[in-house]
Amino acid sequence: MAYSSYLLIVVGFVLLMMGANWLVNGASGLAKRFHVPDLVIGLTIVAFGTSAPELVVNLVAACTGSSEIALTNILGSNIINILVILGVAGAICPIASQASSRRFDIPLSAWAGFAVLMLALITPEGGGVNRLGGVFLLVFFGLFMWVMIRKAIKGDGVDEDEEFKAMKAWKAILMVIIGLVALVLGGDLIVDSAKTIATAWGVSEYVIGLTIVALGTSLPELATSAVAAFKGNSDLAIGNVIGSNIFNVFFVLGISSLISPLPAYEGLVIDALMAGGSSLLLLGFVSTNKEHKLLRWQAIVFLLIYAVYLYTRL
Repeated sequence: MAYSSYLLIVVGFVLLMMGANWLVNGASGLAKRFHVPDLVIGLTIVAFGTSAPELVVNLVAACTGSSEIALTNILGSNIINILVILGVAGAICPIASQASSRRFDIPLSAWAGFAVLMLALITPEGGGVNRLGGVFLLVFFGLFMWVMIRKAIKGDGVDEDEEFKAMKAWKAILMVIIGLVALVLGGDLIVDSAKTIATAWGVSEYVIGLTIVALGTSLPELATSAVAAFKGNSDLAIGNVIGSNIFNVFFVLGISSLISPLPAYEGLVIDALMAGGSSLLLLGFVSTNKEHKLLRWQAIVFLLIYAVYLYTRL
């Protein structure tokens, strides 16, 4: 049973990535057909699509009572985004940071991790994130989107180079439907397989959530950042990763906790501190050199920190 679960979880991740891609392409093509500006498409559809794997896995986990997977998937993904994805990309090629990221996005990513910690400590019924906490996170997400839209209108630090092509309505709708089906099937396979693997290994679900599930849902960011670094075009890596972290906590975790309250698990405090602390460390690194870059030695420090963290959590 356990061996088939390894295959099924891989199939689940493939469906998840393909589904997110189809959903984004179909929705973007449909929006462009109705003359929605490229900038709006990039800020909404594409941004939401980046966090679609985490969202679907969390929705499935929340609906099936696997709260440990729901929480650790988000915290684990955010930790991996900073320490592993930027660690790998930065070790290949130093990564530049934008001034807007240093002033606003990275501090907000740090606050995201500490917000989960705060909610876990003040929430009654054993801690975690309850429905009221979910509303709190979604309010912050709304504020974030408002700021992003204002920045987009002003043209402050927003990439306007991406152009989206209109698509025939029937084709776009079909891609959206296929994408949604693939996402749901993939998320269901991942959660079910993660439970089976956790049982076979004799470990808690949170261990699988922090490692296999979190890494799997972060694969798009890892692949994109690594390829960009190899091509010497990694300038947007920090912005993309930080944006994903913000979406993960304030939107994905907010929605998940509204569906089903997510109680605390063993090690939640450590994981939330790591999620917030890694963003603070990134801010310190890119703010202490004249070029405002994540340097190779700093990226290697990220990878070493993650290795030590993972060793202590397993």
